[in-house]
Amino acid sequence: MVVVWQFLPLLIAYARDRRRFFLFGRPRQVDPETHRHRAEVLLESLLTLGPTFIKLGQLLSTRPDILPPSYIEVLASLQDDVPPAEWAGAKAVLEDELGPLEDNFAAFETEAISGASLGQVYRARLDAETDSGRDNLDYGRDVAVKIRRPEIEPLVKADLRVIRWSLPILLYFVGESRAFSLENLADEFAKTIREEMDYEREAAMLQEIRDNFDGDDRFVIPDVIESHSGPRVLTMEYIEGTKINDVEELDRKGIDRTQVAEDLQRSYLQMIIDDGVFHADPHPGNLAVTDEGQVVFYDFGMSGRVDEFIQQKIVEFYIAVANQDIDAILDALTEIGTLSPDADRAVMAEVMELAIQDARGEDIEQYRVNQIIGQIEDSIYEFPFRLPKNLALVLRVATVVEGVCVTLDSEFDFIDTATSYLTEQGYREESIRKYLEESGQQLRRTGESLTRIAPKAERTLDRLERDDQFIRIGVEDSNGVFTTLAKRIIYGLLLTMSLFSMGVLYALEAPEASVVAAVFSAVVVIQLYRSFRKPRSTRVRPQFTRQNLRQRRDEE
Repeated sequence: MVVVWQFLPLLIAYARDRRRFFLFGRPRQVDPETHRHRAEVLLESLLTLGPTFIKLGQLLSTRPDILPPSYIEVLASLQDDVPPAEWAGAKAVLEDELGPLEDNFAAFETEAISGASLGQVYRARLDAETDSGRDNLDYGRDVAVKIRRPEIEPLVKADLRVIRWSLPILLYFVGESRAFSLENLADEFAKTIREEMDYEREAAMLQEIRDNFDGDDRFVIPDVIESHSGPRVLTMEYIEGTKINDVEELDRKGIDRTQVAEDLQRSYLQMIIDDGVFHADPHPGNLAVTDEGQVVFYDFGMSGRVDEFIQQKIVEFYIAVANQDIDAILDALTEIGTLSPDADRAVMAEVMELAIQDARGEDIEQYRVNQIIGQIEDSIYEFPFRLPKNLALVLRVATVVEGVCVTLDSEFDFIDTATSYLTEQGYREESIRKYLEESGQQLRRTGESLTRIAPKAERTLDRLERDDQFIRIGVEDSNGVFTTLAKRIIYGLLLTMSLFSMGVLYALEAPEASVVAAVFSAVVVIQLYRSFRKPRSTRVRPQFTRQNLRQRRDEE
């Protein structure tokens, strides 16, 4: 009931957007200011409902396939601004897991240095005696202690149950394609939040990723202090750094921001394409830069794995982008399951061209954006992008990393960096070799087909000569043109019949029956009129990261 009460005003507003009077009426157009106000109301509701819903808001803030840009911009504040729990409750969890605080730490700062939705991080110093058994740590070393929020488990369990029960209601307010992504989001969220509460899993993922970057001095990943860690407490070495989006401080320290952006993108290309295990929460609060320009990764609670099929398709996608092969890009997206097979490929091709142009840091002509919007609005257009469960975290990473890199360098060329990485790792050469092999096989099959065409053509001509050839044609009507035409014909016949009946009944001095016929005629006229009305399309505006960033900087 608490959750329903919090979201009821928004649900009523969304219901009236679809039908002005709930059960009937035309849809309402919503201006950007109203969207932003609703997003701020949603933000307050999520903060009021507590940790689980804050985490849900963080996930939604990286899902442009579900929410409009204005919502994503407002909910992005949840990445950093999360109220910490009281120290007394955190201390109880810590001592229940490790024992008395004084026996494990020489010093402990009770003010959290980082607040998260499910836990918070404190700075402490290990006692020299408790750390004497570890050769790779200095005695009395500073550490970061991550403590799960007190009594979070039953709260998360109850909140997940509420979210699962509420999903059928929420699906009523979205289209079919967004419903696909929303259902997958619910499954992903339940899995992700349970994994993120398991600090033993986080320690294992952190250590695996750390081993994968062993010897690469461009990156720094904290080591786990196993003697001071458990299912609800994770102690890591403390590594200082400048927040990655603090560009003024980075410039003051003389750090090459473009190089940092390139290193960051390369690290995620390696994790996703080569290693198959990756840090999945790269928002600025979890990334820092040392004074030597090394990228520091924090918080591995949200991390994931990529199976070989997805890795292969991601490589094919990046190679297609590097070659600017639009058809290959669309094919890769379709095979992964991200792009609907029914999407208008011509429109999507133009969208991809603009996306590549934006990724290269080039200016985008506004007339081309307006042209694509017009093509979308002049057709029956369903949102073509959807997000399978096995790609949810990968998309989250791609979206957030892009934002971080553009913050570091507004002219950063993603495609050039990805192309260089693929070339260095031999993926492009392998792709060319595979293409040549497939082309050779295709030529062989073409030759075999040519040898079979002549006899088949002769048999077909013989059947035509004997008038023994039949042709079956199937017409695909995905837009329902024939159905609409049939409805109009039926409505027209019914209207003609009802008007004739009304005239006859009136002539026969049967006023009650003629009134009924008149009412029936009016209903048919309304239905006939509605069949000729064009559906009101949703005004969509593409969100281009670089252009939005420039606009915000100009406004500031």
